[in-house]
Amino acid sequence: MYGVLLTVHITVSVLLIISVLLQSGKGADIGAVFGGAGSQALFGSAGPADFLNKATRVLVIVFMVTSLTLGYFAFEKPTQSIMDTQKVTDTAVPAAPAQPAQDASSAAPAAVPAAPAPAAEN
Repeated sequence: MYGVLLTVHITVSVLLIISVLLQSGKGADIGAVFGGAGSQALFGSAGPADFLNKATRVLVIVFMVTSLTLGYFAFEKPTQSIMDTQKVTDTAVPAAPAQPAQDASSAAPAAVPAAPAPAAEN
């Protein structure tokens, strides 16, 4: 089903591009390159504009329907909630054992290395 719908969507896209390019514009258009005067004889004096407008409208409607349908098929509905997958764990961290207090006389200060003297300027 998805492959058939995708094929229809691509075909309609190409046909929509062609129908828009063949419509007459204000200046020189691609319809004149492919024999625009001959197409007026085929469709009548006002025929190509009406035919191409109707064809373009139908192709736009089919394009929109296939776009929405492909978007609906591509959307994946969640099968389960994230709340269902989370395990309830105890996040409380046990307190660290208390360190015995040291008196000031037994605690030796750490040796701090002396910083080098700045170089003398001449």
